[in-house]
Amino acid sequence: MATLLNLPWWAFPIIIALIFIFFAGIRIIRPTQRAIQERLGKYKKFRQPGFAWIIPLVDRLYVVNITEKMINAEPQEIITNDNLNARVDAQVYFKVKPDEASVKACQYNVFDYETQIVSLARSTLRNIVGTLTLKSANSERDKINNALMETLKKETKDWGIDVVRTELKEIDPPKDVQDTMNKVVKAENEKIAAADFATAREIEADGIRRAKIKEGEGAKQFEILQAEGKAQAIKSVNEAASKYFVGNAQLLKRLEVTENSLSRNTKIVVPSNTELVNVIGDMAGVGPMRKATKSNKMGNSQE
Repeated sequence: MATLLNLPWWAFPIIIALIFIFFAGIRIIRPTQRAIQERLGKYKKFRQPGFAWIIPLVDRLYVVNITEKMINAEPQEIITNDNLNARVDAQVYFKVKPDEASVKACQYNVFDYETQIVSLARSTLRNIVGTLTLKSANSERDKINNALMETLKKETKDWGIDVVRTELKEIDPPKDVQDTMNKVVKAENEKIAAADFATAREIEADGIRRAKIKEGEGAKQFEILQAEGKAQAIKSVNEAASKYFVGNAQLLKRLEVTENSLSRNTKIVVPSNTELVNVIGDMAGVGPMRKATKSNKMGNSQE
């Protein structure tokens, strides 16, 4: 402190000026940046992230961002191969390479590389889309993106930048053409829906027809089986009648009528001297009572 006080008065302004120059020359470079230092208009040094000091008014530091950037190619009207105006817009993603040669190239080989790449992307889109029809341009977006990226990579190889990808945002036709296309798409969708509906109804009708056929076949089979059962029953009755009631068809018929009546708890009156009584008795194991003779009566009275 005493030494400073012993200095002559003119030394203080010099010290203050030196301190101001030192702080004025301080620069801080971020990790996402690289810098080029020039001295009196000539390339001097490549600066990495961190602290950097330059001589004010003598040196200049040009800082370059090396992170990925997105620029919009801006919408433009392009005439397609089928003479329709299409509104086309695209986005380009790129970044400056972090090495010294690339950073120098983006500053010394091209003037304002961001503006230049936008102009290049627009002109490239005009050349690509102009060779396609509107329909093919909408259906071949990947092809357009790849062609655009290849062209940009080729044209910017000396700019020190790397084109990461390109994205085609939109290819919009004029409003009247868009309305017509919408009507065509709607008509095609309605046609497909109508065909699907008709197919569904046809399948439903075929299912109903098959069900009715199966139902008729079942009823037919049932009637056949029922008829066969009745025929078998009649055959059995005929065989029994032929075996046990030979020549007594009328009597068999009476017996059937009697059987049906008894099954329904119907009371019937049968004369005692009829053959039907004898048949029923034979079937039940009961014989008719015989009248006592005169000789039997006398024998009984003597006893």
